[in-house]
Amino acid sequence: MCGIVGFTGEHDAAPILLESLEKLEYRGYDSAGLAVRNGSNLAEVVKATGKLRNLEEKIDGGHALSGSCGIGHTRWATHGEPTQQNAHPHVSGNAKRTASGPVESDVVGVHNGIIENYEELKQKLLKHGYEFYSQTDTEVVIKLVDYYYKKYKIGPIDAINRMMVRTHGSYALELMFKDYPGEIYVARRDSPMIIGIADGESYIASDVPAILKYTRSVYYIGNLQAARILPGEVHFFDLNGDEIEIEPTEITWDAKAAEKGGYEHFMIKEIHEQPQAVKDTLGSLIKDGRIDLSGVLSEEELKKISGITVVACGSSWHVGMQAQYVIEDMTDLPVRVELASEYRYRKMVADPDSLVILISQSGETADTLAALREAKEKGLMTLAIVNVLGSSIAREADKVIYTKAGPEIAVATTKAYSAQLICMHVLALELARARGELTEERYMELVTELQTIPDKITRLLEEKERLQWFASKFSNAHDVFFIGRGLDYAICLEGSLKMKEISYIHSEAYAAGELKHGTISLVENGTLVLGILTQKDLMEKTLSNMEECKARGAYLMSLTSYGNYSVEDSSDFTTYIPKTDPHFTGCLAVVPLQLLAYYLSVAKGLDVDKPRNLAKSVTVE
Repeated sequence: MCGIVGFTGEHDAAPILLESLEKLEYRGYDSAGLAVRNGSNLAEVVKATGKLRNLEEKIDGGHALSGSCGIGHTRWATHGEPTQQNAHPHVSGNAKRTASGPVESDVVGVHNGIIENYEELKQKLLKHGYEFYSQTDTEVVIKLVDYYYKKYKIGPIDAINRMMVRTHGSYALELMFKDYPGEIYVARRDSPMIIGIADGESYIASDVPAILKYTRSVYYIGNLQAARILPGEVHFFDLNGDEIEIEPTEITWDAKAAEKGGYEHFMIKEIHEQPQAVKDTLGSLIKDGRIDLSGVLSEEELKKISGITVVACGSSWHVGMQAQYVIEDMTDLPVRVELASEYRYRKMVADPDSLVILISQSGETADTLAALREAKEKGLMTLAIVNVLGSSIAREADKVIYTKAGPEIAVATTKAYSAQLICMHVLALELARARGELTEERYMELVTELQTIPDKITRLLEEKERLQWFASKFSNAHDVFFIGRGLDYAICLEGSLKMKEISYIHSEAYAAGELKHGTISLVENGTLVLGILTQKDLMEKTLSNMEECKARGAYLMSLTSYGNYSVEDSSDFTTYIPKTDPHFTGCLAVVPLQLLAYYLSVAKGLDVDKPRNLAKSVTVE
């Protein structure tokens, strides 16, 4: 959520800041603003509600603001409504910043995250003569830095460190001080932040795509660390104020990967990138025809694992749900799948030999990061599956498997989901092999089958026109129910979420056997019921449940594997996926469900890549 950018160098900052914020629009926001200094004591602050283009119009694409040092922000409202007054940047002075214009303020800043004890801090500052013009926690934290800066007559880093000790919550904070023109100061706790250096200029952002055009060499500032950023250089400090060294990371993404490349939307582009994302992820984990996790989990560690807990949010949680069926079927290991937002609030007996797997596309998901720390406090071994090199979860977990999905811009995940699922299948196979649950012949057969998945996804994408036609027919649907049993039920969860996320059609996923326990009362004439039928031994039971819905007026759509043509006798519309091992059908079945959601959204004229009220990276609890 939210996006922050910063720049200091030789060029005008405002156009660079605006362009960088455009690359972060996928994160979700409701207002935007910039603050630029031109070397004087004044900072030009401009804010606008709504889309970023409203801010761009105010400042003529950035050309109306002069100055080579600035910060920018796209806000997702948490404390206070999405108004211009609450929009960032905020200032330490008491003047109301509801309008645009120059302001002489000792500290100007922007912030991602949530300050949990901001009310307590606000009361403290009120006693010291500070006034507040917004309802935000950000204004409080900026004025707290100002308070320490002036009271103790200390430098920016010391003032920031005092603030970090005093505040509770999460933040990626950017500050400009009147006394230090041309410099930007930052601090981080949990919320993501990167710093890039190139050609005597410096860039700051909350995610890589914002600065990929300018540099591939980035620094990942650590938790509870601060930095002083000047043109072309950066200095890092720990909580004691001592300067520390951080090594840069080289970003290997192709800059064009963060562009639409001729597609109408990022989502459809990323759906089409799934064969390559899966192929690249498999290529990183399979060497000479065999799975190689030696750099992640040793043979002894694989054998020692007594149980698995998968912790994740949203689509990543759905990956865990599928993996639960696959791992338990292939091995003798018990598997639990927990929502990261609930993991910390349950008292669970933890087997010291169990493995906790944290799945997160961004590697910065706040609830998943908190769950990781909880697991580590319990002394459990942790394995992260993430897409972003150097992200918080990747750095803090004991073990890491990186997906090779490349940058994913659309809010609704597609290729990152598929890459995560492939990682879990690879892990399931390797666990089963190491523990003697698979014969060598069966192991090699399944590894070979996994490697056919990319081409089978490509075949599915070549047949998308039928789903486009079907979506146009049902674009006015109000309720959709996804039903399945076993692994098919887990597939339903992701299909339903995709439909809700981008088409705004109410949809629910149900275990088919639960229909008669209340849900079937919601089925009426014209209700779309989508049955997932990829598990042959459960197909007949799910078809019976679908027939019950049809008897009550439902329109039936089935998704099954090629060869199961008798399904058409019951269904009004059937779509097929290539045959594969039943354990791996989710890798294929999800693609038609993604396409269906996409085409429904397009047919309704919605903003596919940036659905309302949602954000790509959920970095607050």
